[in-house]
Amino acid sequence: MRAYRILLGAAVRAELQYRANFLINVIGGICYQGVGLAFIWAVLSRFGTIGGWSLREVGFLYAIRLTAHGLWIVPFGQLISVDEVVRQGEYDRYLVRPANPLVQLITRRIHLTATGDLIGGILLLAIASVYAPVSWSPGAALFLLLAVVGGAMVELSLQLGASAMTFRLLSTMSLKFGIDAVFNEVGSYPLKIFGGAARFGLTFVFPLAFVAYLPSTVLLSRTGELAVPAWLAWGSPVVGAVLLAAAYWFWSRQSRHYTSSGH
Repeated sequence: MRAYRILLGAAVRAELQYRANFLINVIGGICYQGVGLAFIWAVLSRFGTIGGWSLREVGFLYAIRLTAHGLWIVPFGQLISVDEVVRQGEYDRYLVRPANPLVQLITRRIHLTATGDLIGGILLLAIASVYAPVSWSPGAALFLLLAVVGGAMVELSLQLGASAMTFRLLSTMSLKFGIDAVFNEVGSYPLKIFGGAARFGLTFVFPLAFVAYLPSTVLLSRTGELAVPAWLAWGSPVVGAVLLAAAYWFWSRQSRHYTSSGH
């Protein structure tokens, strides 16, 4: 953790040398995510509800999903660059330094564009929490915090697992962008609108439901619509931690197959 803090601080200082660019990137990220929310608003203003969910409820779900996305991608966004690092042999340097290679990878650079996602998510979540029909209490607030962190872990675990496959396949960019697209396009809607097979797949095969949908049903008192036990929704934050531990184990195993580009 000490090495992570030092390397991350250096990466952030390097990026902040261009403050105007940082500001533009943050504004751009907020605007990009705002377009997605505007589309949902347009749909709901026309049809009233989506799967029985009102605009306030869908906005709350969207805010949880966006905040969780920003929470993982700001510190771990360099996983997108694993293909380049492995193919060009940059990973060689990480193996001879006295620090975890994964820590060195994720701190090689910080893409501050993603900061707009995180800031936008936090602002939207703060607003949505006021208008969403949630019975707030200290326990509910704690569950929301844990759910956001757990959701970030779910998305991070899938991206880390896909990145680990780079040591064998050399190119996993399309897979990682595909994962990101599913979260962006599907994760912002209540899974109730999909068929039974799709809901099963998005829960137990591709665990998107644990990011925002299941936690939202707990806080919005909508667990009665679930096709899975309510305790599974309550356990969403734990699922994220378990998946991340499994993904890191998979990364450690696959990294043993790294072959230097100089061999």
